[in-house]
Amino acid sequence: MSERQEHPKDDRLLKYGLIGTVLVALCCFTPVLVVLLGAVGLSALLGWLDFVLLPALAVFIGITIFALWRRQRTN
Repeated sequence: MSERQEHPKDDRLLKYGLIGTVLVALCCFTPVLVVLLGAVGLSALLGWLDFVLLPALAVFIGITIFALWRRQRTN
């Protein structure tokens, strides 16, 4: 059995970490979420975005780094 088949959880963790990081980064650094919330009438929530998006970005970057570390350690 190959290394990749023995540890599919590492690949899944890396995939989720990268997808989450990209999505949160898009919402942090582009006005995507601002435009969407304004379009549906929820622009009052824009003041709280930094309190949610920045910790979420840190968590997803941490998950990605952890998955890369686990993958390197098992190889």
